[in-house]
Amino acid sequence: MSLTLGERPVAEMPASAGCASAACACMCDRDRHLLCPGPKRMLALDGGGVRGAITVAFLEQIEAVLSEHLKRPVQLGNWFDLIGGTSTGAIIAGALAMGFSIADIKRFYFDLAPKVFRRPFWRILGLQTKYDARTLRREIEDIVGTRTLGSEDLITGFCLISKRIDTGSPWLLSNNPRARYWETRPGDNGHIGNRHYPLANLVRASTAAPFYFEPETLPIVEGEKPGVFMDGGVTPHNNPSLRMFLMAVMEAHRLCWKVGPENLTIVSIGTGSQREQIIPDELGMGRTARLAFRTILALMDDIKTFVLMQMQYLGECLTPWRIDSELGTLCGETPAGGKLFRFLRYDVQLELPWIESLGKEVEEEFGRKLTEVDVLRMRSMDDPTIIEDVYRLARIAARKQVDPAHWTGELATWCNERRPAAQLRRLTPRQAKDSAGAMWTAYHKSIGRMLSYIRSRIVRGLNPTEK
Repeated sequence: MSLTLGERPVAEMPASAGCASAACACMCDRDRHLLCPGPKRMLALDGGGVRGAITVAFLEQIEAVLSEHLKRPVQLGNWFDLIGGTSTGAIIAGALAMGFSIADIKRFYFDLAPKVFRRPFWRILGLQTKYDARTLRREIEDIVGTRTLGSEDLITGFCLISKRIDTGSPWLLSNNPRARYWETRPGDNGHIGNRHYPLANLVRASTAAPFYFEPETLPIVEGEKPGVFMDGGVTPHNNPSLRMFLMAVMEAHRLCWKVGPENLTIVSIGTGSQREQIIPDELGMGRTARLAFRTILALMDDIKTFVLMQMQYLGECLTPWRIDSELGTLCGETPAGGKLFRFLRYDVQLELPWIESLGKEVEEEFGRKLTEVDVLRMRSMDDPTIIEDVYRLARIAARKQVDPAHWTGELATWCNERRPAAQLRRLTPRQAKDSAGAMWTAYHKSIGRMLSYIRSRIVRGLNPTEK
């Protein structure tokens, strides 16, 4: 039988595939999502700084399509069994796992980024990080409070990627109660259980991008120095989909989800992609430093493309992306054991020819044709003035890419025909600014946008090959 995205044919599943009420030890929806047998759905969110607004646009469209299909409002935290992210994706994934709607996440995200990525006047680059992490921490704490990774307020599976730099190891941290380090182990070779890690610290750890923010520390062993963590984007898992898949199926993580397109669907959402093109002779002043910096950025893009290549090869891909001229999309390739999951990838390609291929909707949305300077500006990961623009562009792409035919099926059914019961959690709206405050905000935003275009034009002038 052929299944579309996330379909759960409960009536046709053998009794052994469901969780028998007498044997079920799951005490909350989180555990039922992670531990009960049956087909599973996974959502993986890329890192990308302020370009996380692209992710928000796609999630908004997915929520709307599902609500139309089910004829009622849908909570993505109820729909997906595991939601994870890297860096900015970890912030959004955590909010979804806590049961917030996309409307609330959008409002929080659009309010958060300008505060966090505000360029301070008195910071000495090279001696201090570009931004003050205390603002980011306060904003995250406003949402998660004092909750820990083990909190049952996380209504589904949740994970994030960070880099522990004092040991040189990428860390995947999840609320999987079967994880090896979930519980505290006292004594020699002991550790603090992952379930006790504060969510605010974990999310901050995943977003502690080098140069931009100070590292985050977490106590790992009582009486010893804390671990030092940086942004998960400096690992091979800025697109966390492959790592999350391995977490779900490898015996080491003790979830052991079944593979196969009928058993597992993975949805991956990007924050914009482009191919770095570097001609050293055209880099001008500071050529050596700029070449090193641009090469590192190119490496990060190459890793992301490599992960996408593996996912499209291993999975039954419903939304194929071209890898390169030799490989194509890999949709005709099949591993020896067959496809391991269904795979959907949503993203925006921040290159002018691709944007123009979206059609007249782009020109109608922006009131003019976009230029290379517009596209170059949208590639920034720390310029909050691009948020509205990349969001508007992603909304157009989302309407074209999110096919309702891929989003069928029902919510999960567990023991005793139990379905996800978590209620929608709402964010408290921010206090409205008075007229003077609103006017100052608009003025500051206008100046920031103007400076953003000036910087992009300068970079474009210095780098004629910048595409």
